[in-house]
Amino acid sequence: MPLKVTPAVLVPRHETELLVEMALKVIPKAEVRSVLDLGTGSGAVALAIASERPLARVTGADVSPAALGVARDNARSLALPNVAWRLGSWFDAVPGERFDAIVANPPYVAAGDPALAALEAEPEIALVSGPAGLDALTAIIEGAAPHLESGGWLVLEHGSTQQGRVASLLERRGFCGVETHEDFSGRPRVTLGNFQSPH
Repeated sequence: MPLKVTPAVLVPRHETELLVEMALKVIPKAEVRSVLDLGTGSGAVALAIASERPLARVTGADVSPAALGVARDNARSLALPNVAWRLGSWFDAVPGERFDAIVANPPYVAAGDPALAALEAEPEIALVSGPAGLDALTAIIEGAAPHLESGGWLVLEHGSTQQGRVASLLERRGFCGVETHEDFSGRPRVTLGNFQSPH
């Protein structure tokens, strides 16, 4: 899909295609489902899902008003009506709402990582997440349960050495069926888990 990007958002990466692919596996084509894309940026993930799942109601949330402006422009130019946009940090953007699937490609680079030197043109807020790169992933996993329908899925992109931590965080929060998938370079890149409400 043709997408506009500005210095306010990350340039979409090939690895993120796997995030979309895994999300589509858990979002049935012929049924209405609600999907939340956290840290939507340019809207790339939300718009790809909305285009492949026209019955889904997709919400893209971001803490950056500039990023949401880019996402809105992309939705308009792609004429995708089944996407809404919300401003706010993670789940603050959707108070009291529940979804059948939550997807996120959050910042996951550790502060001080030498790789950041090559990414100076991109917004640091979308890349860096604490000393181990796990702050955003942890916040999303810890906060997801009240925003997931029973049987809903949490699908997360992460760094290629973070799969163990992400999987154990999911299991600690009661997610089941936790599995990690490799990107096109053969690196562990996306981990997902299923939420079953205890009630």
